[in-house]
Amino acid sequence: MDNRDKDSPLSRSNDGISVSNSLPLESICEDRVPVEMEQNLLTNFRPVLRSGEWSDIGGRSYVEDTHICISDLAKKFGCNLLMEEPISFYGVFDGHGGERAAQFVRDHLPRVIVEDADFPLELEKVVTRSLIKTDAALAETCSLMSALSSGTTALTPVIFGRSLLVANAGDFRTVLSKRGRAIEMSKDHKPCCGKERARIESPGGHVEDGYLNGQLSVTRALGDWHIEGMKVKGEKGGLLSAEPELKLITLTKEDEFLIIGSDGIWDVFSNQNSVSFARRRLQEHNDVKLCCKEMVEAKKRGATDNLTVVVISFHLELPPLAVTVRKFPTPILDSWQGRHKLSLALWS
Repeated sequence: MDNRDKDSPLSRSNDGISVSNSLPLESICEDRVPVEMEQNLLTNFRPVLRSGEWSDIGGRSYVEDTHICISDLAKKFGCNLLMEEPISFYGVFDGHGGERAAQFVRDHLPRVIVEDADFPLELEKVVTRSLIKTDAALAETCSLMSALSSGTTALTPVIFGRSLLVANAGDFRTVLSKRGRAIEMSKDHKPCCGKERARIESPGGHVEDGYLNGQLSVTRALGDWHIEGMKVKGEKGGLLSAEPELKLITLTKEDEFLIIGSDGIWDVFSNQNSVSFARRRLQEHNDVKLCCKEMVEAKKRGATDNLTVVVISFHLELPPLAVTVRKFPTPILDSWQGRHKLSLALWS
């Protein structure tokens, strides 16, 4: 099938491709060339993924955080896709009331995603459905094994080519570094947030002292089926919803790395502080796993919760150093004195 525009100056002949003279040559503006080159660098960008992770017990006496990094999701589960680029999956899960729910979701969610009939063509629908299905499976398992009666938040970035999809259910957070500027890729699901509070109160729930029905500090999570009045089977899922919020972007060369952190990380780091800290470390040694360790080690003394951080770099090269542009006063050229001063400055 010929995808060329019918007005293209290239035409097909019996001998191959020939150049048609039906269109005049386009003049090239020199000032436009750098702009077009920059745009090409952005649009032709293909990320090269490197990931690292680190966890610490922090200020707790037990660990409820867990995480998973899969560089090729389809290959991991024996799914043969006719695609050049792999689909990479990352998940960070923060349990509450025990670690079993977080471990269950970590172990089951990736396979549920791959086995969905619409994988990988409709990833947004697939990831949403898979989280809800995993939550339902957790409910069935909890009815058989009371030890699984706990809950977990979930944050799962999926990367395919230049597409970055972030699915979040809970108070985990992920932040993107765009040339050193922190871009928030998820919203914390807390009872005090206006949108979440309205969703809770609509079916008759309430917020008490910052807690959902006076019991939970998050408004979206998987599990917690043992807590009366929190969950209802189905897409909406009751007051405590397993339905994630999604954010989908196209990566460009300006996007340097992604930080995924448990709520314990964001208790001690601001968004911009985390990006600046990680960027400096990557500029020093360009080791993503060591960068994660240094982030956790730098803050664990003041932490009151478990600490888990995953960093995904989109480049092999280290982040560029900041360039300081010196600003000079604008010369006054609308008078003889102004032009005279400028000429003296140029020749001095």
